[in-house]
Amino acid sequence: MNNLILSAVLSFLGSFVLVILLIPKISWIVTNRNLIHCPNERSSHINSIPTMGGVAFFLTIIFMLIILKEWDVNAISVNLTASLGLLFAIGLKDDLVISTARAKVGGEIIAILLVIFSESFKISSLHGFLGLYEIPSIVSYLAIIIMFLIIINSYNLIDGIDGLAAIMGIVVLSIFGFVFYTLQLNFYFLFSISLIGVLLAYLYYNLSKTKKVFMGDTGSLIIGFCIGFLCLRFLSLDFSLLKQNNLNPENSMILIIAVFFIPLFDTFRIIGVRLLNKKSVFKPDNNHIHHILINSGLTHFKSSLFLSFLNLLIAVFLIKLSTNFNSFWMLFIIFICTLILLRVFYLLKKNLGKMNSSRHLIAIIQFVF
Repeated sequence: MNNLILSAVLSFLGSFVLVILLIPKISWIVTNRNLIHCPNERSSHINSIPTMGGVAFFLTIIFMLIILKEWDVNAISVNLTASLGLLFAIGLKDDLVISTARAKVGGEIIAILLVIFSESFKISSLHGFLGLYEIPSIVSYLAIIIMFLIIINSYNLIDGIDGLAAIMGIVVLSIFGFVFYTLQLNFYFLFSISLIGVLLAYLYYNLSKTKKVFMGDTGSLIIGFCIGFLCLRFLSLDFSLLKQNNLNPENSMILIIAVFFIPLFDTFRIIGVRLLNKKSVFKPDNNHIHHILINSGLTHFKSSLFLSFLNLLIAVFLIKLSTNFNSFWMLFIIFICTLILLRVFYLLKKNLGKMNSSRHLIAIIQFVF
């Protein structure tokens, strides 16, 4: 146990220090080669900002996977390294010249396939989720691919204001880190800790007024994939291991939704808004919930803190309920939570600038955060 704690501390410090040291070098290269992000009509910044902070993410994560290989009893690091290498190439191309949605999704699917065929990630049963138990392999693989794509692109979509992707990622990874520590899955615990170190170091630069940098698609695709990777490991856990730790196996999928609730909510909400407006779901706009908060008068940092804290509260609430309710009831509760949030953000957007109850909510958020 002492060795595990020491490894956790070193994993966090190692990843944190590496990103702190690498980002200034990458920013210098990006700036001198004129590869910086230029603001457009959707941007909330007026100055050009260096992007591709995700390059530091990739280099650091690969280094940490090498360091943590003695904890990797299933030898999954090789598959994960290959997947991250492919996503790095896709993200880097998108940051430099912009890729088509089809090319990005195709690359993401290949990266997912490199991981899911490992025996460690085989999912053959839903343990009673919505009354379902054993499922065919082809259905399992298709469901995993869809889950991965949703998580990767949901994380990519929340990277719209300073701090949000990093703070949200830290919250999600902290929950996974705690779960894997409790379940004694040490490699996944240490991997989560390493990713927290990466994001915390990036947050220092992302929130800086003089050294600001964006993670870009390179960073968001890599972190989103890592979160999907951890979700997949949780879903593939043995039934008995979950029961021993007071987790209801039937609600494994519910727990994934709970941990990643706000990004998923924003993704499906924005798809619905675009379809209602008869626009392509791939066409960017300013209808995300973080844009609504910014337009309501909150700063980037306060909006990011609020949404991340809200995600943590919802996650804890749903995880606690999942120990006592079956999957049908949990989906109903999630549906009610979704309706409440839809109503809240609808009122905020509808009443921008008006002195009414929605302004009181913003005032409370301003005060608390």
